Amino acid sequence: MLLPPQSLRFDEFSVAVPDFIRYPTIRTLAERVQHETLNAVTSPALYDASTSRSTRILDSLYQTPIADASVLVAITHERHPKLLLTRRAAHMNSHAGEVSCVGGKHDAGDGNNVVTALREACEETALQPNKVQLIGQLPIQTSKSGMSVRPIVALIAPDLLLVPELGEISRIFWADFETLLTQPTVEYTVEYAMQDKIATILTPSWQVDGETVWGLTGRVIASLLETGFDRQLEWYYRIQNTRN
Repeated sequence: MLLPPQSLRFDEFSVAVPDFIRYPTIRTLAERVQHETLNAVTSPALYDASTSRSTRILDSLYQTPIADASVLVAITHERHPKLLLTRRAAHMNSHAGEVSCVGGKHDAGDGNNVVTALREACEETALQPNKVQLIGQLPIQTSKSGMSVRPIVALIAPDLLLVPELGEISRIFWADFETLLTQPTVEYTVEYAMQDKIATILTPSWQVDGETVWGLTGRVIASLLETGFDRQLEWYYRIQNTRN
């Protein structure tokens, strides 16, 4: 572990304030994600005009119920932003070889979803928490194993040196944000075990730098685009055929 959980001080986290974001695409995204983040928790303190926006965002994130796992949706703070993605190592017990955002399961010492996402990001890519500016959170997603997953949206500098933890991550790569906003999804075929049969399932995907982005990660990105830019994507899983 590169950074012990107890060293992550929640009250020291940095929040990206839209008024101080230079680039229109990221500013719009931050405004809308933070609007949803504040609306997700009903607390009178969050509407106190004397409380700073940063404090209200942190309070909202802190009050959000803890999910089984959290992922960091890390976006570079630049004119043409990119989204951080990884390919999981082939020997992993779950989601081996699949594309994912950095993140993982909640540990008892984490205390909240943000710490889980930042701790896991640090372990997997050496992304230091003090290099992250939080934007907010997206709605819960459910993994194919039934785990609740909370996406935490954040900004990072475009020139950070990230290093894959090869025990978990085989590759770090980037998705161009403008391409995600405009590029049509491509139908992807995957074989999936259903009880005693193998099903061929069709589902949307993006093709990014030679990788196929689908499943939970695809749904997180679709949720990000819908929240930030009203891009409506039908995210489906259709059984094409089954065999013994």
